[in-house]
Amino acid sequence: MKVMRFPFIALVLLALATACVTLLQSGTRAYGSMVHAKQAQTSSAAIARGKYLVEDVARCWECHTPVKDDGSWDRNQWLRGGRVFIRPVVPNGNWAERAPGIAGFPGFTEEQGEHILEKGEAPDGRALQPPMHTYHLNHADAVAIIAYLKSLSSSD
Repeated sequence: MKVMRFPFIALVLLALATACVTLLQSGTRAYGSMVHAKQAQTSSAAIARGKYLVEDVARCWECHTPVKDDGSWDRNQWLRGGRVFIRPVVPNGNWAERAPGIAGFPGFTEEQGEHILEKGEAPDGRALQPPMHTYHLNHADAVAIIAYLKSLSSSD
């Protein structure tokens, strides 16, 4: 009788181990797909948050989008750079005459953009050229703004 118990226990343990491995593998696949779905949602949520911050809060388009002859902003050139219409109250030789295009986020790495938006200074530590606002955003908002800008086409 003792001889029969050992193979039976070994067989039960083998079956349990196989079941555990199978469950872990399927759980890992399910968790992996949940992570990918969450990243897609986060990315989409980040872009939406960035759009809100760029368009409704900071109103970046006021300087970074060309103005048409009728005075309206050119939606076909959205955030692709434009002439700065804001003028300083006191003469300022450093005042920018043109705002660069920011659609597609050209010319900067994500890390440089985060530095600009979080530290309020150029990537090399210099002050930003007026009339560019100095921002001290939290990291999540800086990442969201960059995600939105990168989602836009930088050309037709």
